[in-house]
Amino acid sequence: MPVKQQGFSLTEVLIAMAISSVLLMGAARFLPALQRSIMLLTKQQELEEELWLRINGIGKHLQRAGYCAGKCEGEGLKIGLRGECVIVQWDENSNGRWETSPSAAAEQTGIRLNGGALETLRGATQCDGKGWERMTDPDRIRVQRFQVQRISRAGFAPELSLTLAASANGQPDGEVEAHHIVTGFNL
Repeated sequence: MPVKQQGFSLTEVLIAMAISSVLLMGAARFLPALQRSIMLLTKQQELEEELWLRINGIGKHLQRAGYCAGKCEGEGLKIGLRGECVIVQWDENSNGRWETSPSAAAEQTGIRLNGGALETLRGATQCDGKGWERMTDPDRIRVQRFQVQRISRAGFAPELSLTLAASANGQPDGEVEAHHIVTGFNL
């Protein structure tokens, strides 16, 4: 009784397995490189987001600098250490004066670059000293540059240019730089 056979022969199955093995080995070599690239791009994106978060927050401080609901004495903005430190003050509670004590209620905020990290201090009156808190984690990112410049144009409120550059630890060649300009309407 003749039986009609359908399907693949042994030779065809072996050829198909050989081809799929070659393709699978190629994919296995490509996958780690793809995963590494994705990981590096993710770190780069996280770094960019961190920088923009920090630079926008600092920009808000600079925009508030000099605000006073009365007669305040002193400068609303001090830039020191060649632009690597800035001290801003504004009348946060709108009582007509810039308060300096107690430090928890002080209306001055200092921001500086120190040892590869951005640091902040409420109640700061100068750019050096102790007690500054880190805004960035130097074990995760290293800030290479923090720069604040005042740009004056006759007839206009001064503009404040911010530059922040950093790289993720372990990626010194992956530096990201962010620029932001705000207007100091109260200065």
